[in-house]
Amino acid sequence: MAAPGDPCAGPGAWNQTEPEPATARLLNLCFLRTAGLWVPPMYLWILGPIYLLYIHHHGRGYLRMSPLFKAKMVLGSILVVLYTSNVAVSLWEIQQRTPQALEFLIHPTVWLTTMSFALFIIHMDRKKGIQASGVLFGYWLLSCVLPATNAAQQASQGDFQSDPFRHLSTYLSLTLVVAQFVLSCLADQPPFFPKDPQQSNPCPEAGASFPSKVMFWWVSELVWRGYRRPLGPKDLWSLGKENSSEELVSQLEREWTRNLARHTKATAFGRKAGSGVEAQETEAFLPEEGSKRGLLLGAIWQVSRSAFLLGTLSLVISDVFRFIVPKLLGLFLEFIGDPKAPTWKGYLLVVLMFLCACLQTLFEQQHMYRLKLLQMRLRTAITGLVTRKVLALSSGSRKASAVGDVVNLVSVDVQRLTESVLFLNGLWLPLIWMVVCFILLWQLLGPSALTAIAVFLSLLPLNFFITKKRNHHQEEQMRQKDSRARLSSSVLRSVRVIKFHGWEEAFLERVLRIRGQELGALRTSGLLFCVSLVSFQVSTFLVALVVFAVHTLVAEENAMNAEKAFVTLTVLHILNKAQAFLPFSIHTIVQARVSLDRLVAFLCLEEVDPGAVDSSPSRCSAGEDCITVQHGTFAWSQKSPACLQRINLTVPQGCLLAVVGPVGAGKSSLLSALLGELSKVEGSMSVKGPVAYVPQEAWVQNASVVENVCFQRELDPLWLERVLEACALGPDMDRFPAGVHTQVGEQGMNLSGGQKQRLSLARAVYRKAAVYLLDDPLASLDACVGQRVFNQVIGPGGLLQGTTRILVTHALHVLPQADQIVVLEDGAIAEMGSYQELLHRNGALVDLLGRARQPGNGGEGETDPLTSTEDPRDSPGGGRPVGRPERSIKLVPEKDSTTSEAQTGVTLDDLEGAGRPTGDRVPYGRVKAAMYLTYLQAVGGPLCLYTLFLFLCQQVASFCRSYWLSLWADDPTVDGRQAHAALRGWIFGLLGCLQAVGLFVSMAMVLIGGARASSVLFRRLLWDVVRSPIGFFERTPVGNLLNRFSKETDTVDVDIPDKLRSLLTYTFGLLEVSLVVMVATPLAIVAILPLLLLYAGFQSLYVASSCQLRRLESASHSLVCSHVAETFQGSTVVRAFRAQGPFVAQSDARVDESQRVNFPRLVADRWLAANLELLGNSLVFAAAMCAVLSKAYLRAGLVGFSVSAALQVTQTLQWAVRSWTDLESSIVSVERMKDYARTPKEAPWRLPTCAAQPPWPHAGQIEFQDFGLRYRPELPLAVRGVSIKIHAGEKVGIVGRTGAGKSSLARGLLRLLEAAEGSIWIDGVPIAHVGLHTLRSRITIIPQDPILFPGSLRMNLDLLHEHTDEAIWAALETVQLKAVVASLPGQLQYECADQGDDLRDPGVVYPRNPDRHASVCPA
Repeated sequence: MAAPGDPCAGPGAWNQTEPEPATARLLNLCFLRTAGLWVPPMYLWILGPIYLLYIHHHGRGYLRMSPLFKAKMVLGSILVVLYTSNVAVSLWEIQQRTPQALEFLIHPTVWLTTMSFALFIIHMDRKKGIQASGVLFGYWLLSCVLPATNAAQQASQGDFQSDPFRHLSTYLSLTLVVAQFVLSCLADQPPFFPKDPQQSNPCPEAGASFPSKVMFWWVSELVWRGYRRPLGPKDLWSLGKENSSEELVSQLEREWTRNLARHTKATAFGRKAGSGVEAQETEAFLPEEGSKRGLLLGAIWQVSRSAFLLGTLSLVISDVFRFIVPKLLGLFLEFIGDPKAPTWKGYLLVVLMFLCACLQTLFEQQHMYRLKLLQMRLRTAITGLVTRKVLALSSGSRKASAVGDVVNLVSVDVQRLTESVLFLNGLWLPLIWMVVCFILLWQLLGPSALTAIAVFLSLLPLNFFITKKRNHHQEEQMRQKDSRARLSSSVLRSVRVIKFHGWEEAFLERVLRIRGQELGALRTSGLLFCVSLVSFQVSTFLVALVVFAVHTLVAEENAMNAEKAFVTLTVLHILNKAQAFLPFSIHTIVQARVSLDRLVAFLCLEEVDPGAVDSSPSRCSAGEDCITVQHGTFAWSQKSPACLQRINLTVPQGCLLAVVGPVGAGKSSLLSALLGELSKVEGSMSVKGPVAYVPQEAWVQNASVVENVCFQRELDPLWLERVLEACALGPDMDRFPAGVHTQVGEQGMNLSGGQKQRLSLARAVYRKAAVYLLDDPLASLDACVGQRVFNQVIGPGGLLQGTTRILVTHALHVLPQADQIVVLEDGAIAEMGSYQELLHRNGALVDLLGRARQPGNGGEGETDPLTSTEDPRDSPGGGRPVGRPERSIKLVPEKDSTTSEAQTGVTLDDLEGAGRPTGDRVPYGRVKAAMYLTYLQAVGGPLCLYTLFLFLCQQVASFCRSYWLSLWADDPTVDGRQAHAALRGWIFGLLGCLQAVGLFVSMAMVLIGGARASSVLFRRLLWDVVRSPIGFFERTPVGNLLNRFSKETDTVDVDIPDKLRSLLTYTFGLLEVSLVVMVATPLAIVAILPLLLLYAGFQSLYVASSCQLRRLESASHSLVCSHVAETFQGSTVVRAFRAQGPFVAQSDARVDESQRVNFPRLVADRWLAANLELLGNSLVFAAAMCAVLSKAYLRAGLVGFSVSAALQVTQTLQWAVRSWTDLESSIVSVERMKDYARTPKEAPWRLPTCAAQPPWPHAGQIEFQDFGLRYRPELPLAVRGVSIKIHAGEKVGIVGRTGAGKSSLARGLLRLLEAAEGSIWIDGVPIAHVGLHTLRSRITIIPQDPILFPGSLRMNLDLLHEHTDEAIWAALETVQLKAVVASLPGQLQYECADQGDDLRDPGVVYPRNPDRHASVCPA
């Protein structure tokens, strides 16, 4: 029996026959009271056991009995006593036969057991080390909010005297529950004995309270620190064990290996299932690519399913609240339109709408956080898997893969695959959204909702057509972009040749012509993209227009009202998002599938056979055979033909074995076979003792000299000094700026070819191995240096004496000093023996010596092509600094006693210099306003103002359209119809069309202005670079320049206009919403102003920190890609030295450092999204609350306009800030494109008054008068006091040792370097008074390396179109190339590849401009 006055008592409470508004059905006090009494216990009894099971398996230690824990237990005990007393009183009253409802016994009993269960959970939290419980937080929150209705009801009835005990019990229990809720907002102390080791700078998430976790407030300290000062490595948190490479890669590798083993076993079983035709049929049914794709997918699913399913659950719960909000909006507008509705229902609906919106935000952000964290973990795991595969690839697999392919796998394919995780739910969830949306529309509008389907379907062909046309223009733009990139790369890599001939202007014209075509395609593609965007953004309006028109004009009884109008718009926004999210998700998944296939194909490549060589770590004794090969046949891969056959080789300990033979005989293949790099077809092979290997093409790390030589070994300074001296690197160390600590640069770009080869040899010598495999280490050294290195290192009296050495060489003069000689021919041993024995046999060795002595065969590798032309990079710094010690090796600090730590422990402190080429820089701090001004000036001031005006106009049209709809909804209804429905519909449609046109034109102006700015900035960059002197290109790595012409240019082309368009769209949308809310409810200004201040604060904090984190992340990710590329190129050396473990650890350390930056940025994004969406929800709350307060003065249509607009702004807030952040990050590219505007420029190309008038030079007399030059102002003179006169027609040869200044004279003659003293005269005219192009166009220089540019052969021979075809054919005939060119397809119009790789022949040197009067030929 219910108590008297109870709203749940009497027949009226449960009468379902009388019609009543929805608000009366759902918001009556009886329903609210019942929910308040039963929902909290049900919540805890459902989630509590699951929570206890989880913390049982994921304990973190235990917590000390803190004051917070004691307070929770005391309050909980009081609540238990209170509910026990309620049960006792109810039982006593039943015993006294006092009439009362049964609920007075049931409810206290349920709450007593539930409260006891809550106390048990509090106790278990302490035992398992849980500092803040989310389940208990939710329970106390529900226990506060819902039972408050019962307390308010009891207080309003005023019958305290009739039952004082229950009144006091209700008020006291509510007070205690509120106190418990407050305590649940706090976090307890960390565990006393944590299971995981304490970190130096642990992530604060583990110790944060539950509200801080769900709102991501724990990241606020880092964001604030980034706002106040630049973030450094010490500010970033340590990476938790669960996010480290060690943990994640091992899990994925274990699952991948298990799946691969099962697949291999199943395939082998299938092949054995039959023979002949049956076996072929069996193999046909074995899926190859698909099953292998499933192997990796299965492994990924095994390691990520729990995190993914939890994130999906959060998204589903978020979507439940997403669809509750429109229903609450409908109830709220129904309340506004009902003048008799009680005011408390309005306040309750506002609170419920605010809570649902907040819960939607929180669950959606938890979904994003968990899946973004999963993306980060998968990126770590897959990158580690690729790195480990790189170190296991066979030689055949490496030849089938390029280093660029591997870098793309890590930087592009891994990124695409992991990003698809976020869109997997987009394959099915939007379909459910669409179904729910159509159900809601049917409830609102009836059969008229079917027209929405027709409109959406009619827009699909338009979007399909636009997408198809846009893809066509994008492909054209990419073709032009690739063509420009190839030409730019060729120009920058061959800039020396271009400046030799004065061809800058010709190449400028070619590049700019291609650039114009590229921007034209980009402009057309951008305009089509604008049409697509407008069709997407206006589709909501089009559907609403058709649906409203059909609904109001077809049926007479249908009239527009606020609920139908604005709830429909809210639902259509969700529907529009669904129909856009679905195709985007499909597109992302399709791209991810391609990347997945590429990754699987790479991971399934053939690996080296660890059992190919029977290797023993123990050294063999004197006289024992160290290397034995019996009947060995080897191939580069299992499917390729054998490259070595019938190899029988025995090498005793301490023997120097020379391997010789013609090119292609298999000499390098023999060393690869001994290393286990080749696939062993048959035979056996054993190697005793540790091995050191020197490859034919030197491989060095992007590290210091000492780190390259020590190569993961401890530093022994005395031994290091002996090794460097023996390898002829001692003088180089004196010239290097930092001695042995000098960074060699990426791919050793700061070293010459000879220096890299000697460094590679020093690395092997330092190893103190038992077996040395030397693949032609003398090839890149000139004769004297090569002889010295052989005598001091390899020969009988060198450092390696007593070790087993196999030397592959073309330097036949060293053969007499070898103990044994092996002559290879066609992959087999032709003969073997000592030098004298083979001479007496008069066999293959004698033939080889005879061919070497023939005229024109000067021997291979006798000279160093790089050292014959002086290069300032041969000696970084250009000379030995004054006062420098004799050997910098002795200056090694004690902290460098080992190099393994320095090589594996790469930290963010190294991002400033390590891994980044010299001359580049990472910007810090906020972007200066001058960069924005530079970009806007490139766009043009009038165009900027016009664009802002257009955005304002289209937003005004949007405001008028929605306001007109509110007037339409408030039109009075007469006999079920509105008098001016047709007029309202026409004007509504007209305003929507005006907004669409304005939106398209404004977006198009942004893209057109962006293309204009791109053209201007690119032209300036190109001019600044080509006008730079040759020294600029020698000091600046080509990679830095190419980065400006590719990545930075692409950012200015695409990213900046796109982010600027988004920023303007979102900003004007925010202004419209603010205006709407203030017009509808002026009282909301009081709430809007603080919200705007908070918004500005969040925006400032986030932008400052996010930009710094993005820059650090970009730099750290570059280190990862560089290390993967470096490891791929040197994998043979790494395996030969058995250094796979240190290299894997080094790669993991770099990945972890990259993720250490990525994680704070990930959390900062969630911090911004959660807090700004809550600000947007607060705006909804303010608009709705003010509407309730001003209900008597407001129209329902105006309230619907205000609240529905505020509902759409929640995500607009965060996207506006993100667009601003992305724009600031992208505007850095403008700053980087301006970097070279301040560099020194060379002399003018042409002078208005030139001393040399045609036909100068008429004779070709050259005179040096006390000439001297230096490479840089701070360096000493490279050439000094040269005075020489060369008469017309003379042929003069200039000789001298390496570094004597031969090439410096040629540079001075062409004014590639300006004279520091003296002068040069040609035919009586000082060349300093002649324009550079005038001078260089009169002198021909034949470069040492034949270089061809991409384009026709005729263009390469006559770039300036100065000669006829007959003259060109005559020149070709002179150099004996007429027949070669005549045999090419197209002859003179034959298209040459970049650098002339398709015509790469040492004998092909194409003539250029044969009529010049002077020529320079480098020796």
